[in-house]
Amino acid sequence: MTDTTAFDWRSFLLRWSGEWADSLPDGETQGEDDEAARQTRWLGFPPASEERIAAMQERLGRQMPPSYREFLKVSDGWRHAGGFVWLLAGTEDAHWHNNESGLADMFEEYLDEDAGPEERQEADIWRRGLQLDIESDITHVLLDPEDVDEDGEWAVYTWASWRAAPPERHANFLEFMREMYREFHSLRAHGSEGEPAFANDTTRELDTQVDGARLEALRGGWEQAVKELDEAREYGRPRAAGLGDQIRRLHGQTSMVYFDGLVTDPQYAPELLPPLVAEHAAHSYRDDSTLMFHLRGADDDLVSLAYATLDQVRNGTYRYAPAGPFGEAVERARELARWGDSDGAWRTLIHALPLWEPLGPDHLAPLGWVADPLLGPLLTSERGRELLSTPRGGQAGEAPRPAAGLDPGDLTWLAEPDPGNNRTSYRFVLVEGVEPEELPGRLADGDDTVLNEPLTLWEARRRSLHDRREFSSYDDRALMAVGRAGTGWSFAFDADPAPFDQRRFVSPAVAASGGTRAVVVWSGLRTRHGEPFFHLSVARDGAEQYAFTYADGGIRQSGEIPQSLDPSLFFGSAGDGADVERSLLEAVTGEFGARLPRHAIVNGRLHTFATRSWTRPPRDGETYAVIRMEWADARPTDGERTEDGERT
Repeated sequence: MTDTTAFDWRSFLLRWSGEWADSLPDGETQGEDDEAARQTRWLGFPPASEERIAAMQERLGRQMPPSYREFLKVSDGWRHAGGFVWLLAGTEDAHWHNNESGLADMFEEYLDEDAGPEERQEADIWRRGLQLDIESDITHVLLDPEDVDEDGEWAVYTWASWRAAPPERHANFLEFMREMYREFHSLRAHGSEGEPAFANDTTRELDTQVDGARLEALRGGWEQAVKELDEAREYGRPRAAGLGDQIRRLHGQTSMVYFDGLVTDPQYAPELLPPLVAEHAAHSYRDDSTLMFHLRGADDDLVSLAYATLDQVRNGTYRYAPAGPFGEAVERARELARWGDSDGAWRTLIHALPLWEPLGPDHLAPLGWVADPLLGPLLTSERGRELLSTPRGGQAGEAPRPAAGLDPGDLTWLAEPDPGNNRTSYRFVLVEGVEPEELPGRLADGDDTVLNEPLTLWEARRRSLHDRREFSSYDDRALMAVGRAGTGWSFAFDADPAPFDQRRFVSPAVAASGGTRAVVVWSGLRTRHGEPFFHLSVARDGAEQYAFTYADGGIRQSGEIPQSLDPSLFFGSAGDGADVERSLLEAVTGEFGARLPRHAIVNGRLHTFATRSWTRPPRDGETYAVIRMEWADARPTDGERTEDGERT
């Protein structure tokens, strides 16, 4: 609760008036009233007497809200409230709007039949509101006698058609005037060329506040820093938005983050351009020319750099490469991330953060990495807070508590429903003692299969289908992401396998196990198509050790299966598929000590490749279909003439 009656209106209005007078260009012709206001350094009018206020209240039939009454006692009206209200009403000119603008009808037209009482009340403001705007740039200012707080304050609503936004609510008249004062400052701070520098006690206080917030942010006090920067930004102070946006971007905000005032500075562009263009690239519907709106004032070299970076981000080749020891840590983190160790990559970055060197005094944290295709997926809101809370840039402070890891360290997360419940079937191969780069040589046809560049699973599937020309009903070549599966293991994972065909299924475990051990798991216990199934096979040195398949309600098994993996422990009685699946995955984790990196598989980018078929070729008498697509030259449409003049 704010005691609006204790506010020092006179000091506030005198400061505003003096700053307005000093901001006017010398020699510029003013209207008679404005020139008088400039000379007297007073935008207001004589104070309203108690008798005038009482007469106003009798005329209107209502007692005025406290903050408006206190204002009138200092100035009976006001000139230049912000940038678009040129004259604000005093005791004689305030009047009930009574829908004289017709806006109530217009707003009601936009209400649908499901509109609630609150929406209808908002539209009715144009009938019941007390109009305060006398002269303005089509900007309406209304006090709402039905939106009243416990102190008797009326809310103020402002609306301008050219803003293309709903009416803006201010808690009371005092808050409205404070907002108009900030608007005045913001407009003057972004004045036209040739105007005098806008500098006064308020701007100097705010600039000192920005400098303090910058140091506080580097010490790890980002929450206090962003509050102070946001206040300065509302006044239009240079640097405040660009500094605050650095904090907002690392906290997970991407929209309306433009690094104003800094992104076009060549000193900071290498760090701030990548996240700016990455957000642009994430919205394919945006015309590339709109990027220039956020690069106003940039020189040609910087604009060229922006569009070159945009191309790199889009084709996945952008690489964050800062200098010095921190840059060396970034390379180590990238190597960990590309093989799925998201937690290890993050810890590598955080441990090296004290070694990070800002590009200049207004650089608050490393930012280019969020656009890196391998490092960007590491960012979460909690991790962003950890980075922002870590002292850096030569400033001392208390280190924050480490953010929790994102990977559970086992396989059981696969049994958990994912958003949309799409992961109902999956398969993976674990190979012991080999590097992920070696998996294509064990699981693919030919020795020339290489890993694709890191992509999300969705991107990899889309690209695979785009390049594919032949589809077969018998061939099952899996598109698998690869990485490290804990100490001593590598994995290949397929999140969207073909339907399981037990009659023709061939486990790749034997082929993958040359000179080592390989494990194959294919789960469809929650499948939406067909009967639930589960397969496990283990091979060593090119020979199967044991295997079992649960399908069609029965179990087929071979070899000497360890007690912990005995299928009868899991399929002996009817049970929930997810519970059985979780128990099986726990047992596989316990037996082999391997794990799959959830964050990298679900949110990150991993190398992929296509395996050989997981099914045998068709035998004599078995039917199958093959569809081949060939892209022919475009044919003329009906009625269009060919080169020889014939009509098609």
